[in-house]
Formats: sequence, C-alpha cells, structure tokens
Amino acid sequence: MSGPVHALVATFELHVPASRSLKSKRAALRPIVDGLAHRFKVSVAEVDHQDTWQRATIAVALVSGSAKHLDEMYDSVTRFVHPASDVEMIDREVTYTEMP
Repeated sequence: MSGPVHALVATFELHVPASRSLKSKRAALRPIVDGLAHRFKVSVAEVDHQDTWQRATIAVALVSGSAKHLDEMYDSVTRFVHPASDVEMIDREVTYTEMP
C-alpha cells in the first residue's frame, strides 16, 4: 500500500521591464523556464500573457510523497525565480492538494 501523494501548483506573475518585444520577453523567460525544468525536474510553462511584451505568468507543478519535501521544493523554486535577472516577481499563488 502506498502513502499519500502531495501536489502543488505555483504560479508566478512576472514583469519584464526591459522587454520591447515578445522575442525579448521570451529571451528573458527562457533561462527561468529551462532552469526550473532541468534543475528541479518540474513541469513548467508560460500560462498567461503570452501576447504581452512586459508581463508573463509561469506555472510550476510539483509532486512528492511528503508534504515536507514538497514545501522544501517550493521554497527552492521560489528562490530560483525571485532573483532572476531582467524579471521582477509581481505576485505568486500556490494551490496544494493531497491524494490518498
């Protein structure tokens, strides 16, 4: 019998002040999106404001067998996103769920 599965979806609302085009916005987001996927082995995608030059929302999905580990992973992901160059974090939201 397996234990519960803990899942978290975090969204990060970002401002890209130096962006003057969608191409430059994507260039600023690419190190964040690729870095999260490779470093933390999480699912990550731009989920809103795709057609806006200076704004983006990325979502990150985390899954773990332990609530404590999930919280640690979320803290690490947030510390990775927050100081990213060329991007300012405006807001973030988190949704947790546990499945038996």
